[in-house]
Amino acid sequence: MIENRMRSLIESDVVEAGTGETATGSVPLPAGTFVLISVLLGAMFSPWWLIFTGLVGANLLLYSAVGWCPATLLLRRLGVPAEPADCPTLRT
Repeated sequence: MIENRMRSLIESDVVEAGTGETATGSVPLPAGTFVLISVLLGAMFSPWWLIFTGLVGANLLLYSAVGWCPATLLLRRLGVPAEPADCPTLRT
């Protein structure tokens, strides 16, 4: 039943096959989380936490300029695939 529904969604262009989360595509999620956490910690406890925000921002600049950052190494070691999976995902 689920397979038939997924097949019909792929055929109707609602989902796209072959696009999954990759190590390089997953970089903005933890980066945004770290920025929010460090800004909150900086506002609540010590402005020294804003150094962490600057490091995350520098990492994102490196990622946008080169297309690679150290976070991808960590994500790959945690098991996030380097290439897209063959799982169907929703189109945006």
